[in-house]
Amino acid sequence: MSTQPIRFGFLGAGQISHHSAADVNRHPQGKVVAAQDLNFKRVEELCTAYKIPKAYGTAEELLDDDGIDAVYIAVPNKFHVPLAIQALKAGKHVLLEKPFAMNLAEAQEAAAVAKKMGKVLTLGMNQRFEKAPQSIKALVERGDLGDIYHIKAYWMRRSGIPKLGTWFGNKALAGAGALYDIGVHYLDLALYLLGNFEPISVSGATYTKFGHLGLGEGGWGKSDKENLLFDVDDFATGLIRFSNGVSVSLDVSWACHAEDHDRADVQLYGTKGGALARQGKFYHPDEKTGEYIIVQNPSIAVRYPNGNRFHNFINHLVAGEELCVTLEQALGVQRILDALNASAASGREVRFDTAKTA
Repeated sequence: MSTQPIRFGFLGAGQISHHSAADVNRHPQGKVVAAQDLNFKRVEELCTAYKIPKAYGTAEELLDDDGIDAVYIAVPNKFHVPLAIQALKAGKHVLLEKPFAMNLAEAQEAAAVAKKMGKVLTLGMNQRFEKAPQSIKALVERGDLGDIYHIKAYWMRRSGIPKLGTWFGNKALAGAGALYDIGVHYLDLALYLLGNFEPISVSGATYTKFGHLGLGEGGWGKSDKENLLFDVDDFATGLIRFSNGVSVSLDVSWACHAEDHDRADVQLYGTKGGALARQGKFYHPDEKTGEYIIVQNPSIAVRYPNGNRFHNFINHLVAGEELCVTLEQALGVQRILDALNASAASGREVRFDTAKTA
């Protein structure tokens, strides 16, 4: 077990980096020591807010700093893999924001470099670490839900497109819209709860109904408006099937007409009981009376009580705690995202046993 602190450099100083810097600095063996962004004003704001001593103008300068052990990357999706590979080759461990990459081939390249360099590369899938989903995961593993046969994952925003005119809505920079931004979170959480990242088939459809008209903007993000073309999905849906007959449905929207402004959860259907992961609800019939029981926040030991992706990453580096998000799982999620996009474009199901996705 190492007693030395893990010194972080941040590539990207947008809104999410403020949350992330606070998370790192809360850990007794974590410290953000440097930050970089092409918008230097944002770097200065981040450094001032979290007492970060070094501010860099380029990624190269930060990665050349021998006083940095690990790099957190939170930049437009197009640059995820190129910067991750640069960081790994510079001898840094990497925690990468979602989505992993623009496509599976990119993600596989980054994974190969991490293994070659002997460095840790993981994805910061924060939804896994919340207390409620962690408790439901523990119930699933204990067998309290029986055999899970279907999972319904959804994140539906009525008006939640991140700043129109920025990279979020531009396919060349983002790869996809709602599917990559928020769909990846609940797809990942559903597969994590299921414990299976290798489906046999995927069907998907994507829609662009509001963003290109200048509608549906939300309040997220510090990204500069550049009047970029909005040409990504603002609604996506999919059905994922597994060899044992289990199915997972996914519905996500940045913008749609709906009663609720923001509704999100992962609902599990099992032979002994069901659950809502985000709400931490477990429901099942009493074995003796048959009366239906709804348990809010079930009391059960969880695997990651720290409840934080950065704390898991730091604990792994200093004490060998098991990583919650493995490279194999991250690659599995990216493979499904590719298949959802391919299916939406072709109008046909993608089968992993007979076809390859891009």
